[in-house]
Order: sequence, then structure tokens, then C-alpha cells
Amino acid sequence: MRIVFATGNAGKMREIRDILADVDAEVLSLKELGLKSEAEEDGETFEENARIKVREIFDILNGRHEMHNTLIMADDSGLCIDALGGEPGVHSARFMGHDTDYKIKNAAILKQLEDVPDNKRGAAFVCHISAIDEDGRLYDAEDDMPGAISRESRGAEGFGYDPIFYLPEFGKTSGELSEEEKNAISHRGKVLRKMRDILLNCGIISMKQ
Repeated sequence: MRIVFATGNAGKMREIRDILADVDAEVLSLKELGLKSEAEEDGETFEENARIKVREIFDILNGRHEMHNTLIMADDSGLCIDALGGEPGVHSARFMGHDTDYKIKNAAILKQLEDVPDNKRGAAFVCHISAIDEDGRLYDAEDDMPGAISRESRGAEGFGYDPIFYLPEFGKTSGELSEEEKNAISHRGKVLRKMRDILLNCGIISMKQ
């Protein structure tokens, strides 16, 4: 069995491999298959965008007759900020442009929220994962990681919006957590475990002996 995760993000793949380490499957990125997603993620929800991505890769591999014993997964995730009406949400990756450095994006969000009091700075990272098996059956799971927007950017761990996402129970931003700490509570960690359990119960995957 191989699991193809539709991403080229090295940080994301490291997190995915850590969490799926006990699954009896080879976990591959698109880059490792020489593929690149060209899908237009124009859905209005995280679920719609995740499904767009898995269907695109399914069509490519199915067209090459390479879907045997293959499961494709894709996620769509984003930062939903209460004070911004849930934005950037599904636009998180595109906020201020795909190629804009996250240091600039994070600074812009902190500037937007500089007058927002601490008790109004609630936010959540939301992640949806869709999976599609060789027969074209779809599986879905979603979860989140609640927190707040910090007053300043802190931490060099993680990626994206992690340095401005504050977790009160740790007294740290997501960017200050170790990989082990983050994987235990992250939105992607939670939903990957959910998806793993769904697929195990359906007999699509199995655990290492």
C-alpha cells in the first residue's frame, strides 16, 4: 500500500510522516512522484478544496493505470480569526499572494489586530483531509486547534502562521512548540488520526505488525 499526499510542502510532509509512522504503507509526496498539483483551489470550504486536490491526482494516476494499492490524501487548512470574521480562512495560502513571505503576512495580521483586546483575539487553525481510494471512494475528516493571535511573532519552529498563533495552555506560540508537542495537538495531527481511524475501520489501511 502507498499513500500519496497531495502536497509539496516539506514541513507538512514531515508532520504527516511522523503521525502515519505506524501505518503499514509508504507515504509519498507529489514531488517524490514527479507530480505537481495544478488544481485551482476555488472552493468555498476546506472540504471542497481538499476534494478538488485528491480528485485531480486520482485522475492523473488513474489515467496512467497507477492507482492499484494506492490511496491519495489531500488537506486544506487555514487560520480562521474571530475578529476578522473567520478570515483568512480558505484564503490563508493566497492571503496577500501565494508567493508573499509569511513574515510579511504575519506582520500584516498583527497590524490589523493591534487595537483588538486580548479577549477578542480568538482564532483556530482548521484542517480538512479528503482521501480517495483506488475505486474512487471518498473519505472525509475535519478538526481544529483553538487558540488566539499573539501580540508579536515568536518562534522559529513550524511554518506559515505558526509564529503568531498563541496557545494559552502552553504559554507559547505554535512556532515555539517542539515537533512532538505540535503533532500531539495540531489540527493536522488530530484530523490525520481521525482519517487513519476511518480508513482502518473500513479496511483500507492496516497498522504495522
